[in-house]
Amino acid sequence: MPRVSRRGLFGSAIVAAGAATAGVVAGRVTAPGETTSRTVAFHAAHQAGIATTAQSHALFLSCDLASRDRGVLRDLLAAWTATAAALTAGTRVPDKPGSAAGFSDHTDFATGLDPARLTITLGLGPAVFAEWSGLADRRPRHLTDLPEFPGDKLRGSWTGGDIMAQICSDDPQIVSHAFRALRARMPGLAKLRWTQHGFLSRPADGGTPRNMFGHKDGTANPSAGSTAFDAAVWVNAPEEPEWFHGGTYLVFRKIRMSTAEWDQLSRPEQDRIIGRRRDDGSPLSGSVETDPVDLDARAANGEPVIPADAHVRLVHGIPMLRRGYSYDYGTLVATSAATDSGAAAESVPAHSHPDGTDPDHKHGGHAQLDAGLLFAAYMNNPPEQFIRAQRLLAATDRLNTVIQHTGSAIFAMPPGITLGQPIGAGLGL
Repeated sequence: MPRVSRRGLFGSAIVAAGAATAGVVAGRVTAPGETTSRTVAFHAAHQAGIATTAQSHALFLSCDLASRDRGVLRDLLAAWTATAAALTAGTRVPDKPGSAAGFSDHTDFATGLDPARLTITLGLGPAVFAEWSGLADRRPRHLTDLPEFPGDKLRGSWTGGDIMAQICSDDPQIVSHAFRALRARMPGLAKLRWTQHGFLSRPADGGTPRNMFGHKDGTANPSAGSTAFDAAVWVNAPEEPEWFHGGTYLVFRKIRMSTAEWDQLSRPEQDRIIGRRRDDGSPLSGSVETDPVDLDARAANGEPVIPADAHVRLVHGIPMLRRGYSYDYGTLVATSAATDSGAAAESVPAHSHPDGTDPDHKHGGHAQLDAGLLFAAYMNNPPEQFIRAQRLLAATDRLNTVIQHTGSAIFAMPPGITLGQPIGAGLGL
């Protein structure tokens, strides 16, 4: 029997998985570029999971390549592409090359379940474009490690990575199943660096989701398909490598939010910190959520209606697509933070209490809570978007008293692909 290369097997898997997405999926006829109510097309001009309306559950996975070998990079992208194409279509994942008789990568964990708008979006970290890969001349212009900003409390175990996958679905079991399937293709090719799980719920009226502080998050997002969206998100600049046109950058930050301290602030004080009203999301200078932010508005005493150190003032006019998720890990991660040299101290920071609070109270252990925001923002010019905004925020944002940035990463998200291609096809791996 002739020997088939690992590359050939992975390539065949991509074609087979792609063909499945063009056929009958769980009783529904779909074709590349089409989307049913419960499936999102994998093959398109842009990767799904970016302009896609955010799903209810997400898992962010970062891994490092098993070796600095171009073939390993090629095989991982091919294997993950084939797996993602099948999973998002609701079909069986292709078995790994060389699987022994009687063994299968189909676990039945998601058998009978709808894909629930599953998307799997893949990205490449800065180290992929080093000399070892032969891709240095194809490095996206702004793909460099993010700087450490004043106030950052980054943990190495939650930072960076060679390859990432953003897995989103309206069903948490589908998210877990997809992670399991991607992980099964990693042995010999990559090792896990970090994972983060998040959730998001939309109001019944389809309004803006809220973060752990109770405020609406994403009000200023550009609308998918709009000129403003395209100008802020998709890469199309002539100075960017041609293969990357139609792609985007993902900036990921794990932001721990001190919810117990926040809950002890009065609502007017919370609103002044954010610059918007908690109840309806309206700017302090307006009356409804969609009113423009008026930075020149003055109160009767002559003071700015939106304070100089309010969050919305500092980031106003810096467009990007915020596609973040809340997380709540309880104390599971926070209590182990002392084992990480980059961890934030777990002592209770200086803070005030409402009148009548017992001065000898023990805080109920809330300093150990790890809850907050998985900030995921898509943009086409990180220095002029996220980095510019974060420098302003790090300097004077009053929100800094109740948040900590504990994880950080940046990835280049390649453009979409056509049937039979792997993610990053333009790299010529």
